[in-house]
Amino acid sequence: MEYGHSLKNRIHFIDEIRGFAVLCMIIYHGFYLFGTFFESETAMRLFEFFMPVQPIFAGVFIFICGISCTFSKSNVRRGLVLLCIALCMTLVTTLIMPAAGFTGCEIYFGILHFLAVSVLLYSVLSKPLFGIMPFAGIIVCAVLYAFTSGIESGTLSYGELISLTLPQSLYETDILMPLGIHTKDFAAADYFPLFPQIFIFFSGVFAGIYLSQKGYPDWSKTKRIGFLSFLGRNALLIYVVHMPVIYAVGYAIYVII
Repeated sequence: MEYGHSLKNRIHFIDEIRGFAVLCMIIYHGFYLFGTFFESETAMRLFEFFMPVQPIFAGVFIFICGISCTFSKSNVRRGLVLLCIALCMTLVTTLIMPAAGFTGCEIYFGILHFLAVSVLLYSVLSKPLFGIMPFAGIIVCAVLYAFTSGIESGTLSYGELISLTLPQSLYETDILMPLGIHTKDFAAADYFPLFPQIFIFFSGVFAGIYLSQKGYPDWSKTKRIGFLSFLGRNALLIYVVHMPVIYAVGYAIYVII
């Protein structure tokens, strides 16, 4: 089944789920900005309160991106566009913003970097991936996600069945930071290493393959919440502009108060 770009052919449920994840991101980042830059204790408490669930809506966003790749005809272009925007954000947050006095906002390998690399990997691997049974692929991804979830702490393990300790020498430099391997002093405002999150993305790919083979149910094509659908359709633009907008609003409130 082809997933068209016209509104009448869209799978609106996917847009709405993506939009909900975007809305959660905006609120979460809003608490962070108000808590750190404008010293709001309430905002910081809310930021810390919602911190445990942040990986959930981030994971939903990554999963949906994996699904979307299976009906897009331009994944190479999408991946390159994402990569260009991600590199621009790195330039702005690591060079321009610190020069203007804004520190602690550095992004070296954030969500856009992660999605760009993931989409480009999918564009290379799409044909063999469609030859794998979707449910088998999802199970393998779940196992590998669990196995690589401790990579930042230097271990690869799966319960008590297997446990490997990676060489400490790998963690003496940040050159492997995109993989989840970095020094103890590494810090970034937004960090999404390839491992283990890449397996959430490919779980979404296999879910998308299954749905493309079976067909999307009719209920998924009906728009229910227009606001969330709008956020989902414009997720990239919103991600790029939401932090400056939140900061501008916060600064205006700060000045008035």
